[in-house]
Amino acid sequence: MEKLSEEEIKNSLKELPGWEYKDAAIERSYKFKNFKDAFSIMTRIAFECEAQNHHPDWSNVYSSLNIRLNTHDVGGITNNDFELAKSIENIVNNK
Repeated sequence: MEKLSEEEIKNSLKELPGWEYKDAAIERSYKFKNFKDAFSIMTRIAFECEAQNHHPDWSNVYSSLNIRLNTHDVGGITNNDFELAKSIENIVNNK
């Protein structure tokens, strides 16, 4: 697992509208209709995280979900983070 350069990160972000590179992580916030919808999506994402053995730093307040991804083992961002971000986008967009 290799840490990506800033250029690689910026190029990869072009495929993930709404995601930002900030403080050595990629992050995105989502807003849902209510807490139930937010928590339902979080549960679906949690199963995908387990399948990929890669887990986000995230927080939830009522209908908002904030997600930060980086790979702690390398102290930065790897392809694993982008793969999980793409999976998260798929889950959110196909709810």
